[in-house]
Amino acid sequence: MSKRQSGWFQTVNPATGKVLRKFKAATKSDVKKTVEQARKAFEKWRELPPSRRAVYLERTAKTLRARKEKLGRLVTLEMGKTIRESVSEVLKCAWALEYYAENGEKFLGPETAKTDATDSYVAFEPLGVIASIMPWNFPLWQCVRFATPALMAGNTVVFKPSSVTPQSGLALQEALESTGLPPGCFNTVLGSAEVSNYLIEADTAGISFTGSVSAGRSVAELAGKHLRKLVLELGGSDPFVVLDDADVEAASSGAVAGRFINCGQSCIASKRFFVAKKIADEFLDHFVKKTRSLIVGDPLHSETDIGPLVREEALKVLDGQIRDSVKAGANVELGGERLNRRGFFYAPTILTNVNPGMRMMKEETFGPVAPVMVVKDDEEAVKYANMSEFGLGASVWGQDIRRAEKVARQIATGLVSVNNVVVSDPRMPFGGVKKSGFGRELSRYGLLEFANIKSVRLYEKSPIAHARVE
Repeated sequence: MSKRQSGWFQTVNPATGKVLRKFKAATKSDVKKTVEQARKAFEKWRELPPSRRAVYLERTAKTLRARKEKLGRLVTLEMGKTIRESVSEVLKCAWALEYYAENGEKFLGPETAKTDATDSYVAFEPLGVIASIMPWNFPLWQCVRFATPALMAGNTVVFKPSSVTPQSGLALQEALESTGLPPGCFNTVLGSAEVSNYLIEADTAGISFTGSVSAGRSVAELAGKHLRKLVLELGGSDPFVVLDDADVEAASSGAVAGRFINCGQSCIASKRFFVAKKIADEFLDHFVKKTRSLIVGDPLHSETDIGPLVREEALKVLDGQIRDSVKAGANVELGGERLNRRGFFYAPTILTNVNPGMRMMKEETFGPVAPVMVVKDDEEAVKYANMSEFGLGASVWGQDIRRAEKVARQIATGLVSVNNVVVSDPRMPFGGVKKSGFGRELSRYGLLEFANIKSVRLYEKSPIAHARVE
């Protein structure tokens, strides 16, 4: 976590509460200079063929793989996820870099079209400097999944990491620069919301933002004022639907994996559980037993399953959501309290007897808590799954895969998985509907978000000059 101090801020290890480092926040002038530097670099970077840009992505992937343990430890110290998850995050970043290095040139190839012209095609050209404002929960992956396609498309990037994870952001920049990436192509500015505003107001071609709905509204308002192209990813309250023919063993294991990844601090974590009445007791029994076996502890220890929440404030918000839901009638099947130890640890928690009006079901919850609601049939499951202002991801479990697919297609989200948890994947577009935001990251769709999609028509003879005039 971080703490502001009159132009400076400090980061704190959430597992111990001890200060890690202090940083100077960028000034408005600093941000302006950085954007100007990125714009100068853009003029040369855009002229490189995609195959040349891909070389730098491949080199960066190799660098991340070589530094996976060092970078993983840094992520764990700054935001508290387990070391196993942190190292996996580094490797996922390398995968995305390799994916775009391999496919970027193909994605950017012109598309031909038949018109009245001699030749017609659609060209994909870079926009310019793209600003990126990212959160703390996946400090490397959140940036890489945006920056990699942006760079591949020929744009340059100015990245503002969360003030919780500045060292991760700087480490990523250093990894890119160590490959010989031209200066100014990837730039990092540090600070909190004020610095984000400076970046939005600077002369950039587009903005990618991931964060809360309230922050997203502010970003969208300011971006609209300056007419910036914008992609927003604003979180989710993903439903996890268990149909009456589901494999309970598999579904309960999926529930543990989907809910407690990153200590529950993931936009696409499963957050609302809807289980068919026929198998509800069996599912809950499995779910509670498997959750009880999770090891909560020092996130740097390889055997740890769940680390701390990112900060004291987050812990208090989660505890308030749980307590208010219990007051409204929810039952605590497991956990339900802060752990009596140093750091920001909360017990893995499962609630039952919940209803859509409770805070646990209405708000996005960032933490290790799973509310379970019993439903009578598929129709009711879909009804309650869609009873949310969010629409990012959803997970449906059932052995009749076509039936499960039908349910999945009725849930209003940008992502859905059948018989697996929701994951981000460079091969598939990532993004949501409703208040989960708009625009897409990853895949070819994510690459084209920050490309000028230009229609080009070539006429050997002008149809105007040679037209017959009556």
